[in-house]
Amino acid sequence: MSERIALVTGGSRGLGKNAVLKLAEAGTGIILTYNSSEKEALDVVREIEGKGVKAAALQLNVGNVASFEDFTRQVQETLKNIWQRDTFDYLLNNAGTGLYAPFAETTEAQFDEAMNVHFKGPFFLTQHLLPVIKDGGRILNVSSGLARFTQPGSGAYASMKGAMEVLTRYQAKELGARGISVNIIAPGAIETDFGGGRVRDNVQLNQLLASQTALGRVGLPDDIGDAIAALLSDKLGWMNAQRIEVSGGMFL
Repeated sequence: MSERIALVTGGSRGLGKNAVLKLAEAGTGIILTYNSSEKEALDVVREIEGKGVKAAALQLNVGNVASFEDFTRQVQETLKNIWQRDTFDYLLNNAGTGLYAPFAETTEAQFDEAMNVHFKGPFFLTQHLLPVIKDGGRILNVSSGLARFTQPGSGAYASMKGAMEVLTRYQAKELGARGISVNIIAPGAIETDFGGGRVRDNVQLNQLLASQTALGRVGLPDDIGDAIAALLSDKLGWMNAQRIEVSGGMFL
């Protein structure tokens, strides 16, 4: 069996970095994208290569749809040069930014940025990459627990994630003829640098969220990286069009 290859957006830090390392441990080759820090991304590439699999890093701003055609060409060149392949197996639409603003105070600029990064970007990036995704491959989108429960200040962000959940079902329906399954993972509160590290660094917030979680703590990056590797494993190939929340049981 040839080496599986995953393309992971936002794979140079946070949950994306954890996910690419877990996928690499399972023997999956990695193309990761980064927005601004090439050095950070290349450090992750070296870490992946240390696990015995091939990897590459490409620059991408998922909020800039105009760049997707050129990015797709770069992906094709990378596949040919490193793997002698024309397609990859798994797409993980992970890249994202935080937005914390009350509904009444959310600006149009904030809304547009969140829309571009969290919905319009993944929508059209996936569309551009369809010819490069292998028949029988997988797409895993990323939502948030906030699309199910509500926390004041996350209305715009959570709305984009809700849109991704609906899109996931339509992608699964329309791409099924190619044997491509599409699911979406919804992490709960996680200790990372996301959103300025607020869950990790704000002790009061951390304790509040832990108290509202059935398993009694907030999540760690490994909790999500392990789940992503499991969702993209051969054992779950028959699962399709599903929202999988990985939150330890928040706000039940």
